Amino acid sequence: MLVGVPKEIKTLEFRVGLTTGSAEELVHHGHQVIVQSGAGEGIGLSDQMYRDAGAEIVATAEEIFERSDMVVKVKEPQPNECKMLREGQVLFTYLHLAPDPEQTKLLKDSGCIAIAYETVTDDNGHLPLLSPMSEVAGRMSIQAGAHALEKHKGGSGMLLGGVPGVEAARVVVIGGGVVGTNAIRMAMGMEAHVTVLDRSLARLKELDFQFGCMLNTIYSTREALWKHVTTADLVIGAVLVPGAAAPKLVTREMLAAMRPGSVVVDVAIDQGGCFETSRATTHSDPTYVEEGVVHYCVANMPGGVARTSTFALNNATLPYTLALADKGYKEALTDDVHLRRGLNVHCGDITYQAVADVLGYDYVSTENILGL
Repeated sequence: MLVGVPKEIKTLEFRVGLTTGSAEELVHHGHQVIVQSGAGEGIGLSDQMYRDAGAEIVATAEEIFERSDMVVKVKEPQPNECKMLREGQVLFTYLHLAPDPEQTKLLKDSGCIAIAYETVTDDNGHLPLLSPMSEVAGRMSIQAGAHALEKHKGGSGMLLGGVPGVEAARVVVIGGGVVGTNAIRMAMGMEAHVTVLDRSLARLKELDFQFGCMLNTIYSTREALWKHVTTADLVIGAVLVPGAAAPKLVTREMLAAMRPGSVVVDVAIDQGGCFETSRATTHSDPTYVEEGVVHYCVANMPGGVARTSTFALNNATLPYTLALADKGYKEALTDDVHLRRGLNVHCGDITYQAVADVLGYDYVSTENILGL
């Protein structure tokens, strides 16, 4: 199979779909790899390093999309990239289709086979290709939130951990999954007062055992959200409904009741965000103020630490990339029910239920397409 890696074009996005190590593995398996010139430069992977790994360097994204049997990316294809996809071509990347009707329509119209990292599952019901970026985003959310609390950034001028004689900041994490757990870890490490809200008692018990009495665990109700959000200095939105739009748990009214200069970081923004006032931002202009609250809603947060993120992502995606290349997508999906759940669009059909439901498309099951 000929596997192509274009340079990412989203604002200040320096990650790359394949590292040199991943490219070398594909070549070792008998495949061809073509990489757009400069695709890895942002994380220290030069064109020559890709050549040494056995890849071919090409000048343009157009050539990548024209020649490749499978395109491997990081972020969702932008409109001009979607228009370069062709019928029967495999696209393997993050998609986040539920809040993005334009991309969904373009992928449908292209006739491609779009497999989303974020909906691939494992034997434990987890999301192994989303998890590495969730770990990064969870940890970054506290860094970003602490920075946004500084006065020159529009925040209240509060140091997250305080100092002797001065109270530490109150951090509230909504959601106790991978993002939330990593946010908790970082916030506690910076000596903030940390509360987590979740609707799973089992998960709250796990977090209680993991972090002990220094973490305040609260069952999430509207009343509890109001109480803890409105008294917080920093709120992390770490809610996930796999493949679907994030629920708007924090209302404008709640935000208006927060102290001016408080900060919210919406890690769920890729799926539409969990704050009513959230709208996607970029690393070049990451924050805005609404209802007196600083909002950090960068849609590709892990791109800010592109080198760490790329290697972490490739560690998780490489076995699936190899399976798709070695077997072809039909056999790979047939053999692996977890990879099969990653299929979101197939030759004009929407094959992920949550995406079909939220965007009003007919749903076609992957099993029907594969004849299972």
